[in-house]
Amino acid sequence: MTVLPQSFYSRDAVIVARELIGCVFHVQNTGGIIVETEAYRPDDPASHSFNGPTPRNKTMFGPPGHLYVYRSYGLHWCANIVCTPGSAVLIRALEPTTGIDLMKLRRNISDVTNLCSGPGKLTQSLGITAEMDGVAMTSEPILVTSGPATTSTIAGLRIGISKAIDQPWRFGLDGSKYLSRKF
Repeated sequence: MTVLPQSFYSRDAVIVARELIGCVFHVQNTGGIIVETEAYRPDDPASHSFNGPTPRNKTMFGPPGHLYVYRSYGLHWCANIVCTPGSAVLIRALEPTTGIDLMKLRRNISDVTNLCSGPGKLTQSLGITAEMDGVAMTSEPILVTSGPATTSTIAGLRIGISKAIDQPWRFGLDGSKYLSRKF
């Protein structure tokens, strides 16, 4: 497997979101296959960047290939990968493959299919917190490596948002039992 270079992320978030399906997301000694993503563009009313840079979203306007971490609804962290300025891809779900025992401990559950089946579950399992905001995704401790040459990807409407819900910018690995919600 090859570490995805910064140039991979320096493209439209919708393209990156689709192409991340099947890649492997590594955080220190945990990780898994990316099975669900969502894209957010700067002209998208559902995006944190829609109204321009703020202290909360400044990472979205930085270099591509960096982690953008924010707290959702004051409850859990969400992990996004920055693409072109003001755009990012939310990593919604993983199929756990590495460090599963540690993930189970962090989440205090034993069901592997429920470890990373949603943005908050994923960050808790992988130990992602605000301290990781802005970290480059191209070297340890956090990186993404290429997956199989071909994957069967499906697309649908984004979930968990109240604006621009008609955009089919949610992507998933067809047939995966690790999705946050079925398509």
